[in-house]
Amino acid sequence: MTEHKPTRTAALAEAIAIMARLRGPDGCPWDREQTFDSIKRHTLEEAYEVFDAIDRRAWPELKDELGDLLLQVLFYAQMAEEAGYFTIEDVAANLNAKLIRRHPHIFGDAVASTAADVTQTWDAIKKTEKARQSGGRFLDEVAQHMPAMIEALKLGRRAATVGFDWPKVDGLFEKLAEETVELRAEVDRGADPAVQEELGDLLFTVINLARHLGVEPEFALRAANRKFRSRFNAMETAAGGVEGLKGATLDELEEMWKSAKESLANKLS
Repeated sequence: MTEHKPTRTAALAEAIAIMARLRGPDGCPWDREQTFDSIKRHTLEEAYEVFDAIDRRAWPELKDELGDLLLQVLFYAQMAEEAGYFTIEDVAANLNAKLIRRHPHIFGDAVASTAADVTQTWDAIKKTEKARQSGGRFLDEVAQHMPAMIEALKLGRRAATVGFDWPKVDGLFEKLAEETVELRAEVDRGADPAVQEELGDLLFTVINLARHLGVEPEFALRAANRKFRSRFNAMETAAGGVEGLKGATLDELEEMWKSAKESLANKLS
């Protein structure tokens, strides 16, 4: 391990220097124009591209995508240094301190024999830190500007720590049925604002159901998207192209869907 450290340090130092040059007076016009707000959407896109590479087990691509994600960190840190907020060294130092502080079973005298023990210790330390920093309400720890699905999952987990949760998964299935009935009633009334609200309640319940089942809803939905994409592509091929789909009746499309579903299932078996 020791012989690799100088090389790793040099590579990161070069990346930091390149970013500083790109943002410098004689740097790239595009890079110099960017702000924290303009870069945000790129950060989210790069994070999802990392997820996609992992899902596809595309390890060479993952290396590239992680580099793109690292670029986002370097970009933010460079802009922050220019504004006098903090430096990339401050970011690393803060991370190092946090990792040591939240792993007392490694860097201190605490004992954690299982992953569950580690999670419990981590959550307890994090809770203390957040309370000290914000002094706010219990749910303030959950950021409001993250993707809605992640926020819903974190809200459910956070509320569950004080016992505000469904004791059994059966209650969630009942709640799911209840929310579905309420949504249908508002759809029948044609009340648009109420439809959005009830649909939101239904989605929130589904995400909490995933939490109780030990399923990451983001990963489950991504898998469903891939499955839909594969079946639709098979339909398009069977129809001789998208024009063939456009000219088909609903019954014909349904038959093509069933055929594609069976065909792909047979390939997997």
